[in-house]
Amino acid sequence: MTRPFLQVVRVTKHYDGRGGIEDVSFDMSSGESVVVLGPSGSGKTTLLRLIAGLERPDAGEIWLDGRKVAEPKRNIVAANERRIGFVFQDLALWPHLSVRGNLDFVAESAGIGRQERRARIEEVLRHCRVESGFAERYPHQLSGGEQQRVALARALVASPQILLLDEPFSSLDPDLRATLRGELSSLRRNLEITAIYVTHDRDDAAALADRTMTIEEMSTMRATRR
Repeated sequence: MTRPFLQVVRVTKHYDGRGGIEDVSFDMSSGESVVVLGPSGSGKTTLLRLIAGLERPDAGEIWLDGRKVAEPKRNIVAANERRIGFVFQDLALWPHLSVRGNLDFVAESAGIGRQERRARIEEVLRHCRVESGFAERYPHQLSGGEQQRVALARALVASPQILLLDEPFSSLDPDLRATLRGELSSLRRNLEITAIYVTHDRDDAAALADRTMTIEEMSTMRATRR
């Protein structure tokens, strides 16, 4: 039987006794796109941060490509060693760096050599439909849609083994959101990217998901197996 690429096993995380997630479990395969649906405050972002290694679980385990990366109160594998790309809800582009600088910083941190970085940056910007002339611009000089594309390119530049997206289109108008959602869907299929996308928008889910789940379903799934 094929081993799951990602395994989240009975993971719990609370903040000062409130919020977070409770007893969540799910598996996903390499190349699969899972959309996690749910309202604000349901724990979707917490789940992504735990998988990325930005938080430590209070209970449970996380396995990535057959390797345990987190266990109760401990991240065994640091965030920067998990080869995960993250598109944050507020995008979190570094304002003091140009578009190229944002991507170059991530690529250099991943140990990619200078010449390879230059070629890789050009390739990823092209895939994400960022015009080459924008590479020397700064985030504040870009439109909302352009910033979204740059944030996606930055998440992909180090060739992550999994891509996490935290409602990156939530601030966009419906027409631009639909355009970018379609571009992301095509890009993910063409590059065979393994991805988890969290949202409250069912149109996003319909366009991007191989499978949809909610935090409640993940907890219920574990409960029914006991």
